Amino acid sequence: MNKNLLRVEKYEPEVEALIDEVVDGFTSRQKQLPCKLFYDKEGSSLFDEICTLDEYYLTRTERAIMRDNIGAIANTIGENSLLIELGSGSSRKIRLLLDNLKNPAGYVPIDISEEHLVDSVRSLANDYPDLRIMPVYADYTQLVKFPDFDFPYSRKVVYYPGSTIGNFSPPAARRFMKNIAGWSGRGSGLLIGVDLVKDKGVLERAYNDGRGVTAKFNLNILKRLNREIGTDFNLGKWEHYARYDSSKNRIEMHLRSLADQMVHVNGSVFGVKRGETILTEYSYKYTLKGFKELVSGSFAVEKVWTDVDMNFSVQYLTVL
Repeated sequence: MNKNLLRVEKYEPEVEALIDEVVDGFTSRQKQLPCKLFYDKEGSSLFDEICTLDEYYLTRTERAIMRDNIGAIANTIGENSLLIELGSGSSRKIRLLLDNLKNPAGYVPIDISEEHLVDSVRSLANDYPDLRIMPVYADYTQLVKFPDFDFPYSRKVVYYPGSTIGNFSPPAARRFMKNIAGWSGRGSGLLIGVDLVKDKGVLERAYNDGRGVTAKFNLNILKRLNREIGTDFNLGKWEHYARYDSSKNRIEMHLRSLADQMVHVNGSVFGVKRGETILTEYSYKYTLKGFKELVSGSFAVEKVWTDVDMNFSVQYLTVL
């Protein structure tokens, strides 16, 4: 093992807790599954592919903003900062920061897919031999604190790219941002990607790509549940469905049943009617003013960088 790569810290979700979440979701008026289930090894790989699609503007727009403003972003983060990435995935986005920061104290990638995490940090450890890397296998939405760090650093800076904050409803997002502030401590920073309100057609194309990769990504949730907790979803009886709700400024991603069917979950049986859907993800879009108001109880917005078309923003916040 590389000397700069510490062992993986594990806060592994329990199978029983996952079963409870699935049962709770299926007893809701709108059946639903948590979007964190997307990110097993196959799902993480499919998401990497989604990020390369022509229709999926988010990743390339965020990268362009980061690239065009990297000097200012690096100066804002400052020297000897400890970077903590939530939902690190393939750890590709962090490389631009690592290449431009002055003496980063360390990097803590946190991800729910252990295999994906291990693969990505091995590559990073080889490419950045002087960087201390402390991977954490966990559902970051369930963490109650960060691991202890027994080395000096100037401040913690949480990196939360990709507009993943949009997967939370506004009340849940407000609570989650408060949690991040609590983990980090006063004066710590948060570099976050926030998708902005825009044309409905652009949004719906981004979540209904012509190659069907997003559909595979969505259906992979059912495949994962069959494998991990013994459900009996027939994948041929479900289809991907996504739409933009302009009244709530959010994309809704669903799995729609193609037939009347029964689903077994740990001894419970749930009937599903033809045309009924399982909600798998929200993706809220914000105005700059709306996001500032959302985080105002926990963070101050210090810097905002956007593309010229105002499709996406990268923001630097500090804990109040």
